[in-house]
Amino acid sequence: MPSSQPDMRQVVGSDDILLVTLDTLRYDVACELAAAGRLPNLARHLPGGAWEERHAPGSFTYASHQAILAGFLPTPVGQGPHPRLFAAEFGGSESTAERTFVFSESNLVAGLAGAGYHTACVGGVGFFNRRGALGSVLPDLFTEAHWSPELGVTSPTSFESQVALAEDIVRELPADRRLFLFVNVSALHQPNWFHTEGATAAAGDSRATHAAALEYVDRHIGRLFDAMSSRRRCFAIVCSDHGTAYGEDGYTGHRLGHPVVWTVPYAHFFLQGPE
Repeated sequence: MPSSQPDMRQVVGSDDILLVTLDTLRYDVACELAAAGRLPNLARHLPGGAWEERHAPGSFTYASHQAILAGFLPTPVGQGPHPRLFAAEFGGSESTAERTFVFSESNLVAGLAGAGYHTACVGGVGFFNRRGALGSVLPDLFTEAHWSPELGVTSPTSFESQVALAEDIVRELPADRRLFLFVNVSALHQPNWFHTEGATAAAGDSRATHAAALEYVDRHIGRLFDAMSSRRRCFAIVCSDHGTAYGEDGYTGHRLGHPVVWTVPYAHFFLQGPE
């Protein structure tokens, strides 16, 4: 079911904004877990309790995030044009609509900073680790950016650490300052075998361990939502940047053209602030 289109010209400047990319999350796994009641904290916010099916703007993290952070969120299925929430000024754009927040800057982060937002990044996978020039491109878009091994793909408690850091960012920001918080969740990305009890590194990752990693994220994401709605209403976007293959048609991994990579779950919704 397509998400309703809020008037982002009214949202920007009024609400805090949260963008969460569940890195590598597959659409089919996300839907199965939501339908089975295994994602209680996420499902209560999903419109109709279900994920929306969309197409990723890229087949791996760097490409997809370059697009997402320029305003090209995953695209609804079916022929467009599909109105976008955010768009840079660009002559002839068919997806810029009446309710789109249009910015003159080259990327969404700078556009929101220009609208008075403090922009903060909680990194996850290696493209946010600032351990080289390539790993600095995306975090350098933000006023404040964080990464450590505790937030990365090899940590079994990565998302708990990311949420704690996000809580600190919210707590330390002046109450009258609007916040754009971006969180790249690393827990779904390989290796994820350690999210299944009794699993071993030798057995490796699987569709089942991928699902277990999403359940792990769901157990802690309520704290993130609570933090982001503690000051005022928050507009939240939760989506995957791309999927990944676990042997389908002989493919493993991503950065390849297969439906399990290109098809992603998406949702946006409001988190109501304090009464």
